[in-house]
Amino acid sequence: MANPKQTPFEVQHLTPSPSHPTPRRWFNLNDQRGLGLLLTLPAMLAIFGMVFIPFISSLILSLQRRDVGRPQLDGFVGLENYLKLLQDERFLNSLRVTLTFSLTSVIFELILGITIALVLNEQFKGRGFVRGLIILPWALPSIVNAAMWQWIYNADYGALNALLTQLGLTDQYQVWLANPHAAMALIILSNVWKETPFTVLLVLAALQGIPADIYDAAKVDGASAWQRFIFITLRLLTPVIMVVAFLQLLWGLQTFELAYIVTGGGPASSTELLSLRIYAQTFRSLRFGYGAAIAYLTGMLVLVPALFYIRAAYRSIVEY
Repeated sequence: MANPKQTPFEVQHLTPSPSHPTPRRWFNLNDQRGLGLLLTLPAMLAIFGMVFIPFISSLILSLQRRDVGRPQLDGFVGLENYLKLLQDERFLNSLRVTLTFSLTSVIFELILGITIALVLNEQFKGRGFVRGLIILPWALPSIVNAAMWQWIYNADYGALNALLTQLGLTDQYQVWLANPHAAMALIILSNVWKETPFTVLLVLAALQGIPADIYDAAKVDGASAWQRFIFITLRLLTPVIMVVAFLQLLWGLQTFELAYIVTGGGPASSTELLSLRIYAQTFRSLRFGYGAAIAYLTGMLVLVPALFYIRAAYRSIVEY
């Protein structure tokens, strides 16, 4: 309330002007924005602590020489670790092996996944049981899956040799993992067996979302089954296939347990993935700076398909 002794001019001067409202505080618990910021703050701090701090620390480590065997040479070396990688035959071989493993796995996972999903989308007796059964390989932990396939491929008592012998396809047990080409093919087979159900799950869900009226209209127009698959099914499945391909490629580039347990990277480094190379340099040779450099280049390799996927997803959203 204004003082009676004040003049009308002073009273008017003390009264807030409607043309200059009180500035809004950026953080207010009574506002949804402030409450949302408060609720997400713990998660943001956790992400910062578990992702960004190690990310920056490993980047700094990759620019240094940290060799437990020769600590007198430790220090900042800049891009020396990265330049050495470009001349490291073992690293280049691991890069080639990783790309071969990942791309081949993705191709077979997509082909088998789409085919199985198309079959499970049809009506037949026991379909529910088969749908539940097909998910079991994907539900297995990676270590359990790797240990199982190591037992199957064993040269002395493996199930693969026993099966082939019983069928008369071979007269003696084979040492499958001693052959470089066979070892690569077998770990790809193991990875496809485990990861294909994930493709089946997503593609089957997308198939059930396609309206049946579209197929009926195509039949009326005289479209064959192959034309309906190409111009309706495959086209409508394209966004899901892109997501599946990206995720499977990402997981393939990060595979460690399967190659480590089944082959250990052998024989003759024929199945040494980049993840195994990082492990060997960091935890066996104790060359932490060099191992961090390999890890960063692997991260850049993973980032390339991620950027393509984000760009394609953004373009599809804009067109939609």
